[in-house]
Amino acid sequence: MIFNEKMECISPGALKDVQSERLNGMLKRVCDGSPFYRDRLENAGISRKDIKSIDDITRLPFTVKDDLRDNYPFRIFSKPVTGIAELHVSSGTTGNPVVSGYSREDLDLWSEVIARSLCCAGAVPGDMIQIAYGYGLFTGGLGLHYGSLKLGLTVIPCSSGQTKRQLKILEDFKPRLLACTPSYALYMAETARESGVRTAESSWEIGIFGAEPWSEAMRKEIERTWGISAVDIYGLSEIIGPGVACECHLKKGLHIQSDVFYPEVIDPKTLEVLPAGMPGELVLTSITKVGMPLIRYRTRDIVSIDYGTCECGRTSPRISKVLGRTDDMIIVRGINVFPSQIEEVLLAIEGTQPHYQLVVEREKNGLDKLEVLVELNESFFSDEVKNLQHFEHRISKEIESVLSVGVDVRLVEPKTISRSEGKAKRVIDKRNI
Repeated sequence: MIFNEKMECISPGALKDVQSERLNGMLKRVCDGSPFYRDRLENAGISRKDIKSIDDITRLPFTVKDDLRDNYPFRIFSKPVTGIAELHVSSGTTGNPVVSGYSREDLDLWSEVIARSLCCAGAVPGDMIQIAYGYGLFTGGLGLHYGSLKLGLTVIPCSSGQTKRQLKILEDFKPRLLACTPSYALYMAETARESGVRTAESSWEIGIFGAEPWSEAMRKEIERTWGISAVDIYGLSEIIGPGVACECHLKKGLHIQSDVFYPEVIDPKTLEVLPAGMPGELVLTSITKVGMPLIRYRTRDIVSIDYGTCECGRTSPRISKVLGRTDDMIIVRGINVFPSQIEEVLLAIEGTQPHYQLVVEREKNGLDKLEVLVELNESFFSDEVKNLQHFEHRISKEIESVLSVGVDVRLVEPKTISRSEGKAKRVIDKRNI
């Protein structure tokens, strides 16, 4: 089933016309309503009349995450706050968080692209879906919720956590679909085995997994364990949340809703657009959003893109799984984590050195574990063991309050963490993703 065959199977020429028309409409909205973009385009000497088609989009300036923080909370919006129906907030490095605003039209749009994604994954009206993404300021739960209703699914809004209750619902309600992070799917499997539940006999047939990087090996493990088809969904709250792209049942790339989000892949150093098939940084322009459209937003995600028609019939371009990042952000249990966030915490605590390292591992239960190695001053490290344990606990709580994710803190002796004359190696990721 294809939810919106007219747009998902549109010819390249017709798509270009749609994109050009929508880009022009979006530029009018930002020039009329967004103080940030009005100033940005004026300072760049660009008039919206200079942009005649989607081919001219490369004349427009890029937008980066710092632009969103620096214009916190609402200056980047293209509608006044009275015209915004919903706000979401995601964590950033330090200072201001990133605020995403949705008009009522945007919520309808979000529902549309999620409904397309669910169909892409194999869902059909009448299915029951168990949504175990977090609800609230995080966009995962509500995004899947809206799209599921749009498609005509029966929604179980479990949110994340309460694993035994999740398994009870699975056993009693027998939903066909699961939506959560891939690591949580494996964690639920471990809990199920401990409870004597036969995972391979569950009612789940399709899992829609995202919000964190995951490998093909992890996909195979999830599929083997639960006996389901594990499908990758991609999104970011700055653009809309989940629903920007999703795999179809063939799993040969994630279909981008390119009549809604215009994709480019650029060389992150030269900023030149790269040809199809070459890995580079994904840049997205939200050509149909009303409340907070973004122009040429640099996602920092490294992907390649394929413009060929998929065997499923969809003509939308497909991106690869995320191959890496151009910055030092890592994703742990669906939460964006920047080393600078932890650095800010440590610098405010007397006794710590400005030398630290983050070690990320994926445990046997499928969940990510974040360990923070922190160097102490000589005088502090010679303190009693019980005081050091108390200090570790204090640092851990301070970091958790900023990141909203649990961490293990390990204090190490001065000069234990390796130094570098170049960029310090702050992150050691052992997850093999």
